[in-house]
Amino acid sequence: MTALPRVLVAAPASGHGKTTIAVGIMAALARRGLTVAPAKVGPDYIDPGYHALATGRPSRTLDPWLVGEGRVAPLLARGATHPTPADVAVLEGVMGLMDGRLGGDGFASSAHVAALTRTPVVLVVDISSTSRTVAATVHGLATIDPDLDVVGVVLNKAGTPRHGDEARRAVEGVGVPVWGVLPRDAAMHVPSRHLGLVPAAERGEAAATLDHIAAVAEEHLDLDALLAAARTAPDLDVEPWDPSLPEELAGPEEARQRRLEGQHASRGEVVIAVAGGRAFTFRYPETVELLEAAGARVVEVDPARDSALPEGTCALYLGGGFPEVHARTLATNRPLVQVIRDAVADGMPTIAECAGMLYLAETLDDHPMVGALPARAAMGRRLTLGYREATSLVDSVAGPAGTRVTGHEFHRTVTDPPFGTQAAWDLGGRTEGFALDPAGTGRATLVASYLHTHWAGSPDVAASFVDAARGWGVRGSGGVALGASPVHHESSEPSPDSSQPAQPLSRATPARTTSFPVSPSPVAFEGSVPDPLRHHGDVEVSDDLVDLAVNVRLTSPPEWLTRALVDELGKVASYPDATVARDAIAARHGVARGQVLPTSGGAEAFTLVARALTPRDAVVVHPQFTEPEAALRAAGHDVRHVLLRAEDDFALTPEALGQVGDADLVVIGNPTNPTGVLHPADAIRTLARPGRVLLVDEAFIDAVPGERESLVGGDLTGLLVVRSLTKTWAVAGIRAGYVVGDAELVAALAAHQPHWSVGSLALRVMTETATPAALTEAGRATEELAGWRRHLTTGLQALGIPTGGGDAPFVLAQVGAGVREHLRDAGWAVRRGDTFPGLDATWVRIAVRDPHTIDGLLRELAHLSHRRTA
Repeated sequence: MTALPRVLVAAPASGHGKTTIAVGIMAALARRGLTVAPAKVGPDYIDPGYHALATGRPSRTLDPWLVGEGRVAPLLARGATHPTPADVAVLEGVMGLMDGRLGGDGFASSAHVAALTRTPVVLVVDISSTSRTVAATVHGLATIDPDLDVVGVVLNKAGTPRHGDEARRAVEGVGVPVWGVLPRDAAMHVPSRHLGLVPAAERGEAAATLDHIAAVAEEHLDLDALLAAARTAPDLDVEPWDPSLPEELAGPEEARQRRLEGQHASRGEVVIAVAGGRAFTFRYPETVELLEAAGARVVEVDPARDSALPEGTCALYLGGGFPEVHARTLATNRPLVQVIRDAVADGMPTIAECAGMLYLAETLDDHPMVGALPARAAMGRRLTLGYREATSLVDSVAGPAGTRVTGHEFHRTVTDPPFGTQAAWDLGGRTEGFALDPAGTGRATLVASYLHTHWAGSPDVAASFVDAARGWGVRGSGGVALGASPVHHESSEPSPDSSQPAQPLSRATPARTTSFPVSPSPVAFEGSVPDPLRHHGDVEVSDDLVDLAVNVRLTSPPEWLTRALVDELGKVASYPDATVARDAIAARHGVARGQVLPTSGGAEAFTLVARALTPRDAVVVHPQFTEPEAALRAAGHDVRHVLLRAEDDFALTPEALGQVGDADLVVIGNPTNPTGVLHPADAIRTLARPGRVLLVDEAFIDAVPGERESLVGGDLTGLLVVRSLTKTWAVAGIRAGYVVGDAELVAALAAHQPHWSVGSLALRVMTETATPAALTEAGRATEELAGWRRHLTTGLQALGIPTGGGDAPFVLAQVGAGVREHLRDAGWAVRRGDTFPGLDATWVRIAVRDPHTIDGLLRELAHLSHRRTA
């Protein structure tokens, strides 16, 4: 018997917010000091990642189809007792309360699991489009099945307090208590992609979002009432599931022998590598537990970061995830790709599910992958999903021919061919997957398919896989032998998913960090750069390179901005009118309309300055974005340089300020591109004086939290501030920017601006991105970016690479002469530094990207460092 207070969070249908609220409840209870055991109904990998982040414990998947009805309660008990006893369990439902396997009359539904585990149900209902009618929905769900115990309701997305009160009274009128009414809140939204929510491991801001969700739950939900209801749940009258005792597979003597084998194997004789990292986040915790119980030592390998398999690897398990999102990073890890290709060809036991199969294919969306499977993979047009019952067609490392398993498919990709000459599974009407014996062992040593299986429901698969690994390890004299430990970058900065509970995995040993060699001497421009001042990051990029040269934050605009632009397309028959955009920008900054001028990106602003002004002594503070100087020189003006020095951290020193002299035009960036240095606003303001125009390029200030040190606001006399919207909102092709400054200077610029130079789409971007909601979203993006930037700078510094400032969506790094070219050969595009006055070819500018992508870059830099110091 297991005493376990518990509730199951369900909803009338998908989309009501049960994941967000379930995670909020978990996090809020955990912050009260309670140990929370999370669980998820239905085949899901992504929601459990958020559960783990909220509770610090692995989430258990409770699916009667995948594991059998008899294992559902024991698995819940396992989660409640392992690794330590829990105070309460929170189960998240799937789809609608009564929705399960099609044709199964609710089999594997939330209601089914609630009945199997005798768990009280909390309903989450979206009331954004209803009020009193919600009572009918709640009443129906509370009374439709006498085996269900609906104990409370949470009303979600109330438009106003009055709206929420109306719905509350109606629901309470049918006898069901309401435990909270949550208002609409954009920050409660978890972003999604083609297979559902974005995994927690891939969201740098996941922890911050979780804190917010927990705070909202604590504020708006009656958690005491929820806990009281949870304590009404009867004890679980089952023993916790034990991976070392799958009694349907083995009797007591065989189980005892397996434990002895496990103790023997713990000394490292049977090593199974399990794919992890941000590209391979789909794995049930029971997979590792069963492998270890069967005698394996499980070591996680990150296909994006590790250069080799762990020493002594005897088998490889590649689970699910999103390799299509990280295909370029995976493809550039050529050392590991080669190691895996050779090991699979040599007959190393390998099981690959869905994402793992894509990784082993020849190509994925035209990016080269491992090439162990004779197939090409690509994104398709439709979603394939559903439960499957499968029978193995051949003897393999997963078991003998005829082995039966239950599983599910969930993918938008397709392979060509759709299955191998020898398929892996019979799905009762069609064949699926690949079963290959590349080394001619007499059975398939590679089993790859779209089928996801939960090994708690098929424990014999784990046992067979470990037996195959043990056999191959003996044949291969102990598994994969490596000449060196895997090169794996470990920074002191925690990764965004570091707060998730550690699975019982070993970790590939990182190589010792060495100082990165930096050549002090510059090299000549690679190829022809006719005009370095006109050289920009976009020319560094090509389709076959990972783009770290261009500083656009997103790959496409947010959905709300895209909708606005589509709407604007219906109005482009009319000439553009900048009035609305100008007013929106003025209101956003608290300035007068006459102090604002919309421009066709920042580049037009610099051209207008060059045309409108006649400076006798123009100074550009370098290293700096070169377009202002290029525009001034094109207009016939002479330009003088004031160079900030690396030994001063590119700071605006008193010496540099003194070099400005009597200049009547001073141009400076803040934060400066490419150094990333954010100069104090007060220091820049010391450059202002009568008779001088001070032009400040703030193209990247919206990447700085709170836009601190901005010169917009206050006294704008003699000041012009240039802003760009293209980087943050991914609209570089539209060219949206503006100038804020001295009204007389702005008017002078406007006099030289051609009619209608700023198109309707650009003006709509300015209007939409000046709203409070957009600014809030941008603020959250800066917080995420700050974490990503720390990840990059910490990694670079661990390799001994000097870096510039830390307040921009890019990092200036002195990697050494020739390194940029080596990176390019390895598949990485970074912005060369030698076209910026004051820098040489040892410097590159690296765009801040998600930690998964950055890990790939750090991996390549570490490889180069080891080659140079070997």
